Amino acid sequence: MRKKFIKKELIEFKKIILKRKEEVNDEIKHISDDTLKKSQKEASGDISGYTYHMADVATDNYDREFSLGLASNDRKSLYELDDALKRIEDGTFGICEDCKSLITKTRLKAVPQARLCVKCQEKKEKG
Repeated sequence: MRKKFIKKELIEFKKIILKRKEEVNDEIKHISDDTLKKSQKEASGDISGYTYHMADVATDNYDREFSLGLASNDRKSLYELDDALKRIEDGTFGICEDCKSLITKTRLKAVPQARLCVKCQEKKEKG
């Protein structure tokens, strides 16, 4: 049984990771453009000078908090993808951190930042 991926495979995974990073960066930019750069009036679509209804203000605040939470999750994903790139460089990419076996290609194509094989991930999630 192989213990590491060959260079050609690692190049393929690196491309997947870089594409995923680009997608996440675009998502973060989109969220910040929509959420942070608009005033509350623009966000609500109200460009008149009238005051807001409390429920509208609460909804707008909730939407902003929700969007900022999504951006925070995206930043965490970026960190994990960067970490996967480092593992490619240091030769530990695709090796389960628990059982030290090779993580399947299928899993890594779906979740390129995975640190655990499916079996070890399931054990971790169960408790």
